[in-house]
Amino acid sequence: MVFRNLRKEDIEESIIEIEKAINESQIIMLPGGFSAGDEPDGSGKFIASVFRNPRLKDAVHKHLGERDGLILGICNGFQVLIKLGLVPYGKVMDMTEQMPTLTFNTIARHQSKLVTTKLVSKLSPWFNKVNLGDEFVIPISHGEGRFVANEEVLEELIKNGQVATQYVDPNHNAAYDIQYNPNGSTYGVEGITSADGRVLGKMGHDERSYKGFIKNVPGNMNQKLFESGVEYFKRFITF
Repeated sequence: MVFRNLRKEDIEESIIEIEKAINESQIIMLPGGFSAGDEPDGSGKFIASVFRNPRLKDAVHKHLGERDGLILGICNGFQVLIKLGLVPYGKVMDMTEQMPTLTFNTIARHQSKLVTTKLVSKLSPWFNKVNLGDEFVIPISHGEGRFVANEEVLEELIKNGQVATQYVDPNHNAAYDIQYNPNGSTYGVEGITSADGRVLGKMGHDERSYKGFIKNVPGNMNQKLFESGVEYFKRFITF
């Protein structure tokens, strides 16, 4: 869906179109990519403001609460989910100071490179086709990808298995070194989920990891994220 905002009428029509699309969908996917040059302070807030519209907020809650739907947000999409509260809380809510967030990279500039991430929780159906402990070489490209949260919230997320993936070093440990953790995320967090795992937000661009795109680089680049999302709904199909 394309959100049009040149005129007031465009905004109103776009909201109605997106609401209809959500009501007919099993998966809501918020992709990465720049909007308005990612200024000021990233584009996630613009998209989040759209989804706070009462019609879309209600559609998202029905998508999760009544239709067992999935939601995925990558990069800017992750920013949207965390600003809305969909990760880690599983619902659209007002932001508080206690909520985790994504902020500027510690290097204070954009990072674009390949990183290694490790699956540390199998809570989410988005990871049904890979194994706990698997590592993947994933492209990242962002200026505001640093995950921060207070210690109490972090402990709760870890206990619940909501920390899905971490940036890791060659020794397979969660990394703080900028060579391996491109933004300085606390505990090396790259992706988190809602409490039931059906909403996933992550920084790494799995959509850029298709066959033949990256060459002469060792490591597994296929996290099977999208395959897992599609397969999740095949259990409803009978023959």
